[in-house]
Amino acid sequence: MLINADFSRRAELRAEGHQWIKSPQNGVERVMLDRVGAEKARATSLVRYAPNSYFPHHQHPGGEEILVLSGTFSADDKHYPAGWYLRNPPASGHTPYSDEGAVIFVKLRQMSPSEERHVTIDTHDSVNWQRVGNREICALFSNDSEQVSLQRLSASDTLFTQDLMTQAIEGGAELLVVKGTLLEGDKTYKQGSWLRLPAGAQPQIKAGEEGATVYLKTGHLAHVIGADVQDRVGEKHR
Repeated sequence: MLINADFSRRAELRAEGHQWIKSPQNGVERVMLDRVGAEKARATSLVRYAPNSYFPHHQHPGGEEILVLSGTFSADDKHYPAGWYLRNPPASGHTPYSDEGAVIFVKLRQMSPSEERHVTIDTHDSVNWQRVGNREICALFSNDSEQVSLQRLSASDTLFTQDLMTQAIEGGAELLVVKGTLLEGDKTYKQGSWLRLPAGAQPQIKAGEEGATVYLKTGHLAHVIGADVQDRVGEKHR
């Protein structure tokens, strides 16, 4: 299965276009944002757990990145309410479930094989935020190939500062509207909207009247094209 699998092209899905598709596991649905592979895939998705739904224990040989958007997501004996950010490195495994129901943003099989560190960050804890200029930033992860953060913008603030624009031009960018709205020309991106911008793009995106909180990843698309990832799929996708 190929969905937005040409990483040299811009891709987007606005919130009003979400189509929830049943997964093989009862009570779990997905919105597929990009995907290379069938059930074993390099994939970016929104995943919705009904109350008391779960996945059996499985491994993630290519790693897994999660942002909990609503409800409480659980794995094994640990519980992560909305706002938690998780990185489970390659070769890790778990039994994910939700007692009350949850919606999560998930990226599978997109980590370097050398990544070894588990990351858990409560983005609702003010200690994890710092003010940079006229915005607040919660740094989530950074290495030589990608930078991940939450960016909290005031009304009409431009998303891509000079430094972020340089990162986007060199290595692409991906974003999810976590709260509020973003504007680009005559387009409005509401909460839940997703965009992927290829290397070389120079987006002109700003926050709407109520401001915005945005998940932002830059740098990770510098050398990624669909053909590169097809032979790396090999895990059960949620």
